[in-house]
Amino acid sequence: MKAAVLNQINKPLEIENLIQEDPKHGEVKIKVNYAGICASDLHIMKGTASLPIPAVLGHEGSGTVVEVGPNVTNLKPGDKCIMSFVSNCGHCTYCRTGNPNLCSENLRIGSKLFDNTFRLKKQNNKEVYQMGKIGLFSEYSVCPQQACYPIPDEISLETAALIGCCATTGIGAIVNHPNATTGLSIAIFGIGGVGISAIQGAKLLNSSKIIAVDIDNKKLQFSKKFGATHTINAKEERPISKILDLTNGEGVDMALDTFGSNDTTESTLSCIRRGGDAVIVGLASEGEFAKVDMVSMVRKQLTISGSYYGTTSSHETFRKIVNASINNQLDLEKLVTEKFPLKKINQAFENLQNGKIVGRGILEL
Repeated sequence: MKAAVLNQINKPLEIENLIQEDPKHGEVKIKVNYAGICASDLHIMKGTASLPIPAVLGHEGSGTVVEVGPNVTNLKPGDKCIMSFVSNCGHCTYCRTGNPNLCSENLRIGSKLFDNTFRLKKQNNKEVYQMGKIGLFSEYSVCPQQACYPIPDEISLETAALIGCCATTGIGAIVNHPNATTGLSIAIFGIGGVGISAIQGAKLLNSSKIIAVDIDNKKLQFSKKFGATHTINAKEERPISKILDLTNGEGVDMALDTFGSNDTTESTLSCIRRGGDAVIVGLASEGEFAKVDMVSMVRKQLTISGSYYGTTSSHETFRKIVNASINNQLDLEKLVTEKFPLKKINQAFENLQNGKIVGRGILEL
């Protein structure tokens, strides 16, 4: 089986023929159809996020079941699936209290399968990790059944791939927020795949203002196709001042950092109204910190929170997004602007890093 393997930090991914074991108890074998080109993978490749290596990256995607292991009852060969990079155990505190996206067992075991072993090996028998227990930069994936969410025929496999990460992360951060109500004014910092998805989430809530902030005019122009009512180029204008002007000096009800940096996180806190919500969605580099004005936090009664993988159960958010897509309330297919074969995966990440991808690039496997 061919896969793109990360063998060294800050080195290109290497296409290798790996040995793949059959699925074991509670596992399935997936033919990977599409995999998203996401900045979270790039963080690992650059060493600004941690994952043991050698590893097959790839955490956003779609696949088709080709084989099921023992005691798999909810999936069968031929099922088309959204792939989830958090396979929950179902019995830890977080799973039992409605937050399986924070599953303790999934976090403890990391990039091995739930029995604490591997399904991938090199030709010399060296074991290979799978990002998120799925590792989708490969022709096939053996993964936990919990990673797979079956979809109806109305949903294309391209759309399903985006629901696996960027759509769920961006849309879920808004629609699953405890203070989400119709008519909010929302500012979104960072207009990549997650940012565009957040814009669509804001549109689902009939937000009164959806303000897109980025430093790339092509991305800002692209955001208007998905519901952005205002755009701000942070290189050309002072975004906080502009947002205050657009909201009569009050600030927005909610601001999201979908990029992940100290600057963008600090900006979300600076542009929300009294009693407003700042939501951190994008992953910054490990060890990066943002400054917080502690007096403003108290006097303005501000709230800052993190949102991981849509804030709650990924599968429940999948369900919401699938239904909204079938009802033509979302347009995820137009978010895909570039496709790459597996052999050009390094070019895809170079384009992502250089800001050449507007929308979302995906691998077509």
